[in-house]
Amino acid sequence: MSQTLLDMLKRHEGFRDRPYLDSENILTIGYGRNLEANPLTEAEAEHLLLNDMVRHERGLWKAFPVAVALDHVRRDALINMAFNLGIPRLSQFKKMWAAIEISDWTEAAKQALDSKWAKQVGRRAEEIAFMLRTGQYP
Repeated sequence: MSQTLLDMLKRHEGFRDRPYLDSENILTIGYGRNLEANPLTEAEAEHLLLNDMVRHERGLWKAFPVAVALDHVRRDALINMAFNLGIPRLSQFKKMWAAIEISDWTEAAKQALDSKWAKQVGRRAEEIAFMLRTGQYP
């Protein structure tokens, strides 16, 4: 396969960054990827996940510079929350961030669990709170 073919397919198919229904009413994304006939493979989904993890890590560091200096376990806990909530919603955890600023990990974990989010995600929130409190993976 050639670069010329790649360029031609891109030009012919056009790029769509969101799923859409093509002329045959088939769910499609990207450069004409028919999601019904060619659903994502696990490897493709993992590639997307890795890209999203990097994007959320960078967003976290930009919004909360204190996160850069944290140990890797607590940083991972916060990236996990950012991935699930998005940075704007994670920003609403004011008491949790205040506790993080002073390294009060028991309070930070408590504040993470004292939320609508924790009730919605259950075990995920418990694991993240454990990571915040202890600096260890569950």
